Amino acid sequence: MPSSQRMPVVFIGHGSPINTLEDNRFTGAWRALAAALPRPDAILVISAHWFMAATAVTAMARPRTIHDLFGFGRGLSEFQYPAPGHPELARQVVSAVRPRWVGLDEDSWGLDHGTWSVLAQMYPQADIPVVQLSLNATKELAYHQEVGARLAPLRDQGVLILGSGNVVHNLRRFDPRRGETGLDWAVRFDEAARALMTSAPGRIGELRSHPDWEEAVPITDHFLPLVYIAALAEQAAEPASVLVDGYAGGSLSMTCYLSGMACPPVPDGKGAALLPESAVPADQTNL
Repeated sequence: MPSSQRMPVVFIGHGSPINTLEDNRFTGAWRALAAALPRPDAILVISAHWFMAATAVTAMARPRTIHDLFGFGRGLSEFQYPAPGHPELARQVVSAVRPRWVGLDEDSWGLDHGTWSVLAQMYPQADIPVVQLSLNATKELAYHQEVGARLAPLRDQGVLILGSGNVVHNLRRFDPRRGETGLDWAVRFDEAARALMTSAPGRIGELRSHPDWEEAVPITDHFLPLVYIAALAEQAAEPASVLVDGYAGGSLSMTCYLSGMACPPVPDGKGAALLPESAVPADQTNL
């Protein structure tokens, strides 16, 4: 891969997949960020939605668009994000993370909605190569911090590393009547995460002992992408800044972080898209 300027790292609180198609304060911030960033040579996404019992990276030339959602209507169930893959970058991820093992996925996964719901706003032309790194559900936070820090050399090769999840994500407590407000415990946890991300991101693991952890992070899938970005910010000695913040439905944090450059101005607009009742299951699932 040709050398380029060092890329920032970013965490996007992606919220509802409906944000793929909406114009609001958050999607406007994602577009403003893309306009301010140097154009990446490639994008490495750590998405909440590839959460499995192994660490792997997509290595196919043409990743498929995965419709890992339900209850959102045809506009999203038929949405396509035909970005090319980047097998060479996948192999570089494997090398960077050694001695930790990363498998090359040449035919199984693709681009899930944690990736395309954000990139559809940031890079709608889908003309930048994209690979995904899975989240190993069997590992503790320290493992993910270590793997995240090992990805740092890719930044000097023009790779934008993007974590896509939510700092607070509890669908059991989601209530669309709450609109853009956050429940007390969600606000407390989100503010504790902000204090660490903006001053000492290497201490992000301390949130595991926060009194609101169980409510804010009932499953680690959406939180772990933040750990990767925190590790990269710590490795570069560049604490993150808040790109845009807010809540959706009481129990989702929409806070986004950027490290490595100044945040662009955020346009005004309405709040983030909410989850329709048809898409919120009774049990906690990986939405």
